[in-house]
Amino acid sequence: MPKKEAPKKAPGKKRKRRLLPAIGWREIVALPDLDIDKIKVKVDTGARTSALHAHGITKFKKRNATYVRFFVHPHQRKKKPEIECTALVVDERSVTDSGGKTTQRYVIRTTIMAGEDSWPIELTLTNRDEMGFRMLVGRQAVRRRFVVDPGRSFVMRKK
Repeated sequence: MPKKEAPKKAPGKKRKRRLLPAIGWREIVALPDLDIDKIKVKVDTGARTSALHAHGITKFKKRNATYVRFFVHPHQRKKKPEIECTALVVDERSVTDSGGKTTQRYVIRTTIMAGEDSWPIELTLTNRDEMGFRMLVGRQAVRRRFVVDPGRSFVMRKK
């Protein structure tokens, strides 16, 4: 019995890979929808979802939708300023932290601004008081947008 030849691939266009800009392992960003004009973040490709330090989280209904009201201390190791935020809840998820502890968290969608770029991201709300950074930017937020240079910090400055 003769061997069958593999079908030949049709000649196609090669997909061009665009070069992505680099960001550092820590950056300063803004969350304009939440009136946070500056917050230091850790860019963590080991984390899937981004997380924001929030406390006093209360859930409420408005026009048949679920919202949360919460407070943010945007500066590390400081209780002032305290910013009151309100956001639509897009999901509730079980999230396992770096210590292996699983908690239920509210998920909101908001705009992040780094340098001159802005885009929508999902954020889980959690108490990060004991953590070094008030916000963690996970890989979903930077995917197909940036490469992370672990040897650099504060690359995304406003021009």
